[in-house]
Amino acid sequence: MGFVTDSLSQFSVLALYSSMAVYAIAFILYTLDLAGIGPARFKLVRIGLSLTWLGFVLQSVATVLRGVAAGRVPWANMYEFAMTGTLMIVLVYLLVNLKWDLKFLGSFVTGLVVLLLGMSATRFYVEVVPLPPALQSYWLVIHVFVASLATGFFALGFALSLAQVLQERRERAVSAAVAKRWAWLSRFPESATLENYAYRLIVVGFVLWTFTLIAGAIWAERAWGRYWGWDVKEVWTFIIWTIYAGYLHARSTRGWRGTRSAVLAMIGFASVLFNFTVVNIFFKGLHAYSGLK
Repeated sequence: MGFVTDSLSQFSVLALYSSMAVYAIAFILYTLDLAGIGPARFKLVRIGLSLTWLGFVLQSVATVLRGVAAGRVPWANMYEFAMTGTLMIVLVYLLVNLKWDLKFLGSFVTGLVVLLLGMSATRFYVEVVPLPPALQSYWLVIHVFVASLATGFFALGFALSLAQVLQERRERAVSAAVAKRWAWLSRFPESATLENYAYRLIVVGFVLWTFTLIAGAIWAERAWGRYWGWDVKEVWTFIIWTIYAGYLHARSTRGWRGTRSAVLAMIGFASVLFNFTVVNIFFKGLHAYSGLK
């Protein structure tokens, strides 16, 4: 049984590195498209999108093999969380592209995924281990899956908000010399459209994050006999919820538009990354399942 587990785990790692290589090539093609480099530039982004689908398939195989090797859902430590979370970011990007043309975000998505997967593979990797008793609950499966899906929507919301801020600067540029420096943004929609896209995606992410809090509370009651215990991970999850609630409230009722709302959206996603990395590594608590020594 140990040989089978080790073999599946090794194949999982191979598939993961293969997906990273494919994502890296897609990143280059997306970036060349934005830079306007290449004799057939319009084809580069289409090839990049196709490679993103291929990378997604390879990463899905890596994630499934990791789960089969462990005999459980693959999110018991930071390495597995990173695999699942980045997979959801790519999935959301690909699915949203079926409705809106967001291929201009390809460089951000593939670049972020390669960065996070590279960090997890080199710094967070741990061997397959059994789940701690507190994690042996179907509510954990729901909790982590929904949180990962919400992260995918928040990531795209962040990228669109950043693009919105840059596009606003380009639109305000008066002189031709200044505008030329932002020429690559001409391939992006206007700032108002970017803001609208970001808002709609963040609304979906916020609903999912709200359910994450609820499912997490139910899981905590099953595992430790209480719904809320002010554990550092619980507190940061609530802080993230509060930031995005503030974003939606300020935009809907206070008339926040433009840079102010975009900055708040970016702070929200920065908090998500902080919660995943810094909180998991440096803070101890009931949710400290990084798997790192």
